[in-house]
Amino acid sequence: MTKSPVTKSEQLLRIDDHDFTMRPAFGGPPIPVGVDVQVESLDTISEVDMDFTMTLYLRHYWKDERLAFQSTNNQSLTFDSRLVKKIWVPDMFFVHSKRSFIHDTTTDNVMLRVYPDGNVLYSLRVTVTAMCNMDLSRFPLDTQTCSLEIESYAYTDDDLMLYWKKGNESLNTDDRISLSQFRIQKFHTTTKLAFYSSTGWYNRLYIHFTLRRHIFFFLLQTYFPATLMVMLSWVSFWIDRRAVPARVPLGITTVLTMSTIITGVNASMPRVSYIKAVDIYLWVSFVFVFLSVIEYAAVNYLSTVQERRERKLRDRLPCTCGIANPDDMMMNPSYSDVDPSMDPTMDPNTGTYGMPGENGGRQERILAQFTLADNQTTTQLKGARPYINIWIDTHAIDKYSRVVFPGAYTLFNIIYWSIYS
Repeated sequence: MTKSPVTKSEQLLRIDDHDFTMRPAFGGPPIPVGVDVQVESLDTISEVDMDFTMTLYLRHYWKDERLAFQSTNNQSLTFDSRLVKKIWVPDMFFVHSKRSFIHDTTTDNVMLRVYPDGNVLYSLRVTVTAMCNMDLSRFPLDTQTCSLEIESYAYTDDDLMLYWKKGNESLNTDDRISLSQFRIQKFHTTTKLAFYSSTGWYNRLYIHFTLRRHIFFFLLQTYFPATLMVMLSWVSFWIDRRAVPARVPLGITTVLTMSTIITGVNASMPRVSYIKAVDIYLWVSFVFVFLSVIEYAAVNYLSTVQERRERKLRDRLPCTCGIANPDDMMMNPSYSDVDPSMDPTMDPNTGTYGMPGENGGRQERILAQFTLADNQTTTQLKGARPYINIWIDTHAIDKYSRVVFPGAYTLFNIIYWSIYS
C-alpha cells in the first residue's frame, strides 16, 4: 500500500526488474566510465587559505545494459534528478575538497540521458572549493599550478576504470574566464593511480591549470611607493648638516612609511615560514632608508667631535689680540711652510682657510691654524701636519653618500629584477 506508483518511463527501463545497488556487469571486468568537464568559471584564488573555487559541468559516460530499451526512432530519454536516485551512478568525489555543492536553483542541476543501447550520460553542475598548495617564494612574480582531482570513493580499479573520454580534449573552458590577479596560461588533464593502504588502488583524474600573476597591481601598490620612499630618503644628503629639524623628521618619516608598506603587504598574506620575493625588496629598501638616517647621525657626531677639538685649540691661546692682525701670522716662517695647494681648507680665491659657505666655520679654521703655527715656532714641528690630521671633512660623507646610495640601490634593482622577472 505504501509503494509509490511506477511511472511509464520506469516501466520502459524496467527499473523494478534489476538491483541497481550493484554496478553494471558485477563480477566481471571493471566498468569503464568516461569523464569530460566543462569549466564554467574560476571564481576565486586565495593565497591566505591556499585554495581555489571553480564551477564546472561534470559529465559521466558509461554503459548499463540493464537500462537498454526498445525504441523505433532510436531517440534517447532525458530525465532529471528524480530518476538518478533509483539507478546506479558512479560515486565520484573531489579529492582535497573543502566545500562543494550541486546547484539547486531553480531545481537540482542534474541531467540523466539514457540511450536505447544502454549508454548513459550523467551530467551535473557543481561548485567546488579545493586545496591548492602554493609556493609563494617568488610572490608576486610567481606562477602557480593548481589541480582538481576526481576519484571514485568506493570502487577500486578492479571494479571501475575511470578515464578521460577524449583525452586532453575532454576539458573545455569558457573563453570569458578571467581573474583579477591572475592570467590563465593553460589547462590540461592527466590520469594516475592513487593507493590507499587499507582499500587498494583507485583511478584518479586530474585537471591542472597554470596561473601567472599580474604584476602591474603590485608595481603600483608596493614597488613604486617603496622605491619613492628610498629616493626621498636621499634628499637629506643635499640638506645642510646643521638643519636638524629638516633632516631628522625626513628620515623618521621615510622609515615609518616603509614600515607601513611592509605591514600592509604582510597583512594580506599567509604566515609562511620562508622569505618571499616582495619581502626581499621591501626589507632591502627599508635598510637603505634606515642607513640614510644612520648616515646623518654619523655626520652630526663627527661634526660635534670636530667642533670640540677646535674649541680646545682656541682655549690654548693666551689672548685673542694676535688674531686682530692675521697678516702678521701669515708672515710667520713656520706658517709659510704649509703648501696652500695641499690644504683642503684653503680658499684659492682669497687665500684664507675655512669651509666655503659655512658661516663662522672659517674663523675657527683660522684660529686652529694660528695656534698650530705658534706651536711650530716653539717646538720646531714639521710644517702644519698636525692641523691636517685633526681635520674631518663631514661634508665629504654627504658628498659620497649622494653617489654610493643611489648606485648601490640601482645595482640591487638590476640583480633583483634579473632573478625574479
